[in-house]
Amino acid sequence: MVPLLLVLLLILILFGAGFAVKILWWIAIIVLVLWLIGFVARPKSGNGRWYRW
Repeated sequence: MVPLLLVLLLILILFGAGFAVKILWWIAIIVLVLWLIGFVARPKSGNGRWYRW
C-alpha cells in the first residue's frame, strides 16, 4: 500500500511541477515579447532607454 501511495504522490508532484514550468515558460515568453517591443519602439531622443531604471 505504501509504494502505491508513494507512486501516486510522485505523479502528483511531477504533474504539478510540469504545470508550473509551463506557466513559467509562458510568462518568460510574454516578458521577452514586451522587452523586444520596448527595444524596437524606444525613443530616439535622450539616452534611448524606454524603461525608467
